[in-house]
Amino acid sequence: MTHPSKVKGNKFEREIVRTIKDAGFDGERAYASDGRSLGENEKVDVRATIKGKKYLIQAKIRKQIAKWIIPDTDSVDIQIIRQDRGEPLVVQPLSAWLEDKCS
Repeated sequence: MTHPSKVKGNKFEREIVRTIKDAGFDGERAYASDGRSLGENEKVDVRATIKGKKYLIQAKIRKQIAKWIIPDTDSVDIQIIRQDRGEPLVVQPLSAWLEDKCS
């Protein structure tokens, strides 16, 4: 029997692909969450092609993430976070990211 967290992760990956396709782009989930099945790095869960550009996506789902990471989309467009001596990362809703890709 598949572990519940694996089932949850697979469901999330399918949701991402469905959202990408609903936005009019190509999305494909890596078989067994292993990007090598798509000819990519093993960490790749989803591959999307948006306006001819390839995006390699690793999907992570957690029961809860820190509240401060979630952008207040009523006030800001994106949230930028960084760990000490790390690279800044952009956080925004997937729908907003895809909308930006449409324009």
